[in-house]
Amino acid sequence: MSAEKMGTVEYIQHHLTNNAVCSADSINAATGKCEGFWVLNVDTIFFSVLLGALIVYTAMRLRRKLESGTPGGFQNFVESILDFVSTNVRDAFPGHNPLIAPLALTIFLWVWLMNFMDLVPVDLLPYLFQLITGDPHAYLKVVPTTDLNTTLGMAFTVFALILYYNIKVKGVVGFIKMFLFHPFGKFFIPVNIVMTFIEEVSKPLSLALRLFGNMFAGELVFLLIALIGGTLAVGAAALFWAPLQALLDLGWLIFHLLVITLQAFIFMVLTIVYLGMAHEEH
Repeated sequence: MSAEKMGTVEYIQHHLTNNAVCSADSINAATGKCEGFWVLNVDTIFFSVLLGALIVYTAMRLRRKLESGTPGGFQNFVESILDFVSTNVRDAFPGHNPLIAPLALTIFLWVWLMNFMDLVPVDLLPYLFQLITGDPHAYLKVVPTTDLNTTLGMAFTVFALILYYNIKVKGVVGFIKMFLFHPFGKFFIPVNIVMTFIEEVSKPLSLALRLFGNMFAGELVFLLIALIGGTLAVGAAALFWAPLQALLDLGWLIFHLLVITLQAFIFMVLTIVYLGMAHEEH
């Protein structure tokens, strides 16, 4: 902040702006930023793919070193996560589908890791990125789940599976009947269509907006705490404000660790529940 003469608003806006690429037609002439639909948020894609690849790499390494007798600590930790996910699938999903448990595990681990990036000091990775690129104004948004594109992308993927299994299990006629006769019966077909449509559309929107809202708010609080050290801890005042900043940062970090885990759990459980509802034949 002090090096670039940023104010409070500019500092927050800089941290909450994605590093994006787009065509020349999508660049706002006034701000110089990419706007519109055909924009790729490079930082979101990079960190999402990197964390997904980390899950795959860790699983492959663990598979080569599996022990059936006395497994090590890391294998025990992974097995506890598997048991946790399996228990939730058994409790919330009727019947059996070999896709559900791996999907639930992937969602829980991937969302948790993306959320965990919120616990990295807010200025660390953007500062390193600026040093590497040589651009003191370079943008870098390191938490993929604070990008609505990420949460909507995952939510609509789950929604596509919901539609697929609704049609597969109920049939096309059964799927149409669900809109016509649910929830108030055959005498309220217009109302049923509206209510069922709202119910179905709310599923991906609730998944996406809940995760995005919680993570965006958490990142914003970290930025506000960081501002204490950037704007108030000057000279002798640092003796008071710097310890306060460290205390607030530690407290919010501990609390936010619960938040990021809870949000990953909720996304996983709601996915299981929604897919379970899609597998109901009646």
